[in-house]
Parts: sequence; C-alpha cells; structure tokens
Amino acid sequence: MRGIRTREVSWNCHERALSSLRRTVFVDEQGVSEDEEWDGADPDCRHFLAEDGDGVPIGTARLMPTGQIGRMAVLRAWRGQGIGARLLELAVDAARAANQSVFLHAQSHAVGFYERAGFRVTGRPFMEAGIEHREMTLAAELSD
Repeated sequence: MRGIRTREVSWNCHERALSSLRRTVFVDEQGVSEDEEWDGADPDCRHFLAEDGDGVPIGTARLMPTGQIGRMAVLRAWRGQGIGARLLELAVDAARAANQSVFLHAQSHAVGFYERAGFRVTGRPFMEAGIEHREMTLAAELSD
C-alpha cells in the first residue's frame, strides 16, 4: 500500500470527495436511497479520508459525536488491501482520544472484517437502509 495516505479531514473542505465516495459505494453499488445516505449529521461528525499515491480519494469513514463509526466506504478497486482497516483504526483512535465508547452498525456481510479489528456483535440483526446490519462494540470496552 505504498503511497496510500489516510488522514482526518474536515467536512467543510472535503465534502465533495467524501460525498462522491459514499454515493458510489452506498447509493450506486448498494442501492441505498439518497434520503437515507444524507442524514444531515455530517457537519457534526469527524471524517477520515484515504487517498491513493496521486491524491485521488479512494475511501472514507466517519465518527459521530456519539462514538458511532459509520459510512465506511472503500472503492471496489481498492478493497481487500487494508485501506478500510486503516480508516477504521483512525476512527477508533479518534474516539478513544475523545474518551468515547466505540460502536458501529456493520452490514452483516462485513461482520468478520470488524471482528478482526476487535469488535464483537452485541445485538440481533436489524434492517437499515434495506440492508441487514448488526450492532457491534469494541471488545476491549465490553470487559470494562
């Protein structure tokens, strides 16, 4: 993953890139409606961006003020290369630095990815944006 850069960015400065990534992954690929994707929370969230060696946006994640990590999106051509894991690590580190409990709503097919990152399923399956999800919490926080 030489040349890949992950960093925290502001919504105000990077809204176009972040929105484009999420539209491609969630709206175009997964069929999530625009109304469900754009929940109005973005200005109040912390955002993380992955870029390739040329500075082209390839992935994103967000951290809500509640400690919920979400909107994890990596472009199809870049999946399976550890980019999502790097974005997730940035978001977890940011939440911990803010003394927030960390949780997320994982699409059921992605539960294994989050388990490898130290999350554990803490709830029953539920539907969100027409896709089955599971609530997950960082395992280290379950034992506290």
